[in-house]
Amino acid sequence: MAQDLSKLWALLEPVINGMGFELIDIEHVANPKHGVLRLYIDNDAGVNIDDCSVVSHQISALLDVEEPIRGHFNLEISSPGLDRPLNRLKDYQRFEGEIVKIKTSMPMDGQRNFKGRLLTADAQTVVIETETEEISLPMAAIDKTRLVPQF
Repeated sequence: MAQDLSKLWALLEPVINGMGFELIDIEHVANPKHGVLRLYIDNDAGVNIDDCSVVSHQISALLDVEEPIRGHFNLEISSPGLDRPLNRLKDYQRFEGEIVKIKTSMPMDGQRNFKGRLLTADAQTVVIETETEEISLPMAAIDKTRLVPQF
């Protein structure tokens, strides 16, 4: 039984894509009594409660057959929200020009939290523009990136 998120991505992404949605993120909180598998989905038209329900039924059936996760858990399907996470290179490239918050896994020049306009991204580097400077961050050092909603 796989607890590895990359195996869950490989299992779930084709099914979700086939339903007309994009798998944005997977969170798995393991707990013997109250585990949670949370999937974030999106599409160009946005996601509503009915979309989440349809995906939930399909994915629930798939998980019952494949059993990729050991133990009991609740399945939750959600939209990524306005502060959506950026996980893959294509996510970074799609949102170039937007304001992002980046948390690195280790301090870079004495800090781990960065906020700025996403200028470019490739497999090795993410470049943002802060109020005072342009910063290049190694992709491998990034722990989390989220969009900053603009109102």
